[in-house]
Amino acid sequence: MSAPVATPKPRAASESQPIPAPAPAPGLVGFNGIRRVPPPVNEPVRSYAPGSPERASLKARLASMATERIEIPIIIGGQEYRSGETAQAVMPHAHGHVLADWHKATPKHVEMAIATATRAQREWANWPWEDRAAVFLRAAELLATTWRDTLNAATMLGQSKTAFQSEIDAACELVDFWRFNIQYAQEIYAEQPISSPGVWNMSDYRALEGFVYAITPFNFTAIGGNLPTAPALMGNVAVWKPASSAMLSAYYLMKLLQEAGLPDGVVNFVPGDAVMISDALLSHRDLAGVHFTGSTGVFNSMWKTIGANMSRYRSYPRIVGETGGKDFIVAHPSSDPQALAVAIARGGFEYQGQKCSAASRAYIPRSLWNEVRDRTVAIMGELRMGDVRDFRNFMGAVIDRKAFDKISEYLDDAKRNARVIAGGTARGEEGYFIAPTLVEAPSPDYRLLCEEIFGPVVTVWVYDDAKWSETLDVVDQTSPYALTGAVFSRDRNAAREALGALRNAAGNFYINDKPTGAVVGQQPFGGARASGTNDKAGSKWNLMRWVSPRSIKETLVPPTDYRYPFLGAE
Repeated sequence: MSAPVATPKPRAASESQPIPAPAPAPGLVGFNGIRRVPPPVNEPVRSYAPGSPERASLKARLASMATERIEIPIIIGGQEYRSGETAQAVMPHAHGHVLADWHKATPKHVEMAIATATRAQREWANWPWEDRAAVFLRAAELLATTWRDTLNAATMLGQSKTAFQSEIDAACELVDFWRFNIQYAQEIYAEQPISSPGVWNMSDYRALEGFVYAITPFNFTAIGGNLPTAPALMGNVAVWKPASSAMLSAYYLMKLLQEAGLPDGVVNFVPGDAVMISDALLSHRDLAGVHFTGSTGVFNSMWKTIGANMSRYRSYPRIVGETGGKDFIVAHPSSDPQALAVAIARGGFEYQGQKCSAASRAYIPRSLWNEVRDRTVAIMGELRMGDVRDFRNFMGAVIDRKAFDKISEYLDDAKRNARVIAGGTARGEEGYFIAPTLVEAPSPDYRLLCEEIFGPVVTVWVYDDAKWSETLDVVDQTSPYALTGAVFSRDRNAAREALGALRNAAGNFYINDKPTGAVVGQQPFGGARASGTNDKAGSKWNLMRWVSPRSIKETLVPPTDYRYPFLGAE
């Protein structure tokens, strides 16, 4: 097995070995000054254009990683554990190619992770926050430099992302999360109350009591890195269950955090059966919070479980989740047909429509439909699909057999009950390939306009031009979700009307742009309704969920007489 690039020597442990408690660290000595973190800037996106050095470097790492078949252990308290029960991480675009064998945690490992995290928090929560920040600043710098190719290659091979889609996710977005979160933490800690004469008032932003359960999805490596580390930055500890279909990139993320100097036990890497792990963690008295990205159904089930267990917990768990979406594009008759076609193609088909924000339904006026349809179909005809190691491909494969089968069923429904304009094919012999598909719906309540598909399928309702306002109501009421949406209009008054009518229909709203591509520090991301708690990853709002403020009042010269002036005699 080839050694991973830029990873420390692994440490092995048998299941029976005790994990020592962290040694006490000396306090901050010899430093007087208010430290300020470097101002964050968004990480530049590399082009990977032909002839560029980054293209050659990434291709070399892809080639070497594709020849490796690594073993991925459970990592608790910095120690590696191997249960012996394994599953395989494969390339979705070549599902016979095994990239890794990963070990599934047992109930004993889950218990061990909780105990280890609890011990680690005693020191970690009491570090000066600037020293916690330094760990993630180093992680960001490592990812931006020596680890960039490794994380990009793991995301491309294990999750079937193109070089560009991986670059904006596994590299740039995660670097941005780690840099901007530190700036937001500094702003939170700096927010202090006023003090009256003779009194000094302070706010102490404590970590939560207990551990945070971080459950991360397959579709964004950056989310895999952010969900356990955003709480950790604020002094919390995490038990992290990565998605089984993104295990390769998750493992390299864990090794990167170790190299960055994250103390053992602050984040514990516990892959395995989701039901078993969740049952153990959600019923534990020290559950302090849940940081989740995934399906609405799973999140609802977790919320119910937490509600049923409220009498067990030390405190009320913080529940933060980003869930499903049925993201829309609505076009006014004044829209630019070419801009609409590009928005549909990019918004709907990039990363095979597997973004939470991907355009899945579009509402096009009848006067524009023929032109928008023809322009979109022309673009679709140019979209190459295949192995992401071929940089000419615009699309890879969907993540696994389960997703492939689900999307195929929607395609069959469209062929029976709607009109497939282009695409509609699925082939899964070598990879899980779903062709980009454009469907014209027979009615505005057709199921492909209402249900989350999570694949490269965009369904269109063609509306009468005179029914613009009524169509806005349809967009708002059709789906239970409210994650992202876009309006296209060259009529400013129409754009204003849509902005008001769809105010609650999307947590991230775009005017004359596709509904994907939120950038940390620019468009804080999250939705409401059935799309989650809208706690805005990549913003101060998210970090505030991971602290428990304490108000402190110090009276500089305390009173020595109990009597108030009003008690005096006339």
